[in-house]
Amino acid sequence: MTDIQRCEVRPGRLVEWTLHPATVEAATGLPEDPRPPAYVQEAHIRTARSVREDGLSVPTWTGTAFDIPGQVDLDALQGALHAWTLRHETLRSGFRWVGDEMRRFTLDADAVALHREDVGEFSDAAVLTRYLQDRFDVAADALTWPNFVFSAVVRADGASVYMVFDHSNVDAYSLYRIAAEIHGLYASALEGRAVEAPPVASYVDFCAIERTNADQIDDTHAIVGRWREFVTRCDGKLPNFPVDLGLDPEAPLPTQKFMREMLVDDTDAAAFEAHCRPYGGSLIGVLAATALIVREIGGQRVYRTVVPFHTRVKSQWSDSVGWYVGGAPIEIPVDRATDFDSALELVRAAVRKNKPLSRMPIARVLRLLGSDFRPTSPDLYSIVSFIDARDVPGSERWQDLKAYALIRVSYGDQVCAWVTRLPDGLQFAARYPDTEAAYKNMRLYVEHLRELIVSVTRGAAVRA
Repeated sequence: MTDIQRCEVRPGRLVEWTLHPATVEAATGLPEDPRPPAYVQEAHIRTARSVREDGLSVPTWTGTAFDIPGQVDLDALQGALHAWTLRHETLRSGFRWVGDEMRRFTLDADAVALHREDVGEFSDAAVLTRYLQDRFDVAADALTWPNFVFSAVVRADGASVYMVFDHSNVDAYSLYRIAAEIHGLYASALEGRAVEAPPVASYVDFCAIERTNADQIDDTHAIVGRWREFVTRCDGKLPNFPVDLGLDPEAPLPTQKFMREMLVDDTDAAAFEAHCRPYGGSLIGVLAATALIVREIGGQRVYRTVVPFHTRVKSQWSDSVGWYVGGAPIEIPVDRATDFDSALELVRAAVRKNKPLSRMPIARVLRLLGSDFRPTSPDLYSIVSFIDARDVPGSERWQDLKAYALIRVSYGDQVCAWVTRLPDGLQFAARYPDTEAAYKNMRLYVEHLRELIVSVTRGAAVRA
């Protein structure tokens, strides 16, 4: 995971694909699709609108970048991109405002066509990087539709492909799968075979199912009660990363910085995983380490956070592109921990107790709490996320293909951190407020996290 500045952008001829103007025009006359937005989609888009109304445009796109080696056949690549787009219904589905309500519309697959434009040659990588970021900010805007764009930087020896979406369409697992899928479709086109992507379950259908289930609870439900208690203990709001971030509550929303680095290599990552496996795996280990570290840095007696979990609980959703993520409120009484293993026990108990709450969309719970959560930041809360990406098809080739998941770093007052298990080790990435205090404490956090993992893997006692 990285940002556009760190994904090895190289000069070349830029080619771009968007939905064809005729496709966009056809969407304007579509009737309403009765399937509602997912709560996470609605919250995301309403937040973008609220922040925009406060006078700030905050790009929230995410995407993927990867190489295609060898002389590139642009017609074959376009066929692959078109087939892949048709496979995922969420990409031909959008929203209109009707009063203050979001109403869905969805194009039929046979109405979808791509338009290719030759943008031109770029000889300077820095200029191209700025152009791509600015273009993605416009083409993948949360408040417009279409809200995705595909690009390729073509060179004599290959091309770099960039596929960028507003976050309402995709999650990390969706992005991780794209490189292998496009490579497979492109190979079919080159060999003269039919470029067809097998059908997959629709995220639009999932949205309707999840929302129907969520709307069956009311403010007396036990899940709502558990969240109410959590929010109360967080002083009536959702938690930020519990160290000094140098934030001025009266100042405008700060810009953000990004950091990305390898924590440990494959050997140490495997040893850490083995140590944590009896307690539930590396996620438990990362949360336990974080709890101990924020106690050391910030004096926290209880570490409170919202932990993201995927909601692809049925195999039918495994290959589907969409935002299949929920969050669970986790409280770790880290003052009770005497060493790393006791912290693991505390985290395991907290996750076992509260992970099921992630099946209920947070936006639905907040609505039932009746609190005024009018967002002023694109992130409602801080996260520390863990993903094991080794089972993703094609992950063993990511390094050779220069394959990355991309995030946009712009404005925000929260810390969003991702620890990813890759074939070559554990990677850390985070965006955080651009303040001196935040930088200092995030550096401390990363360094202590690395030291703790290495201490565990090499048999040293880790006392709290």
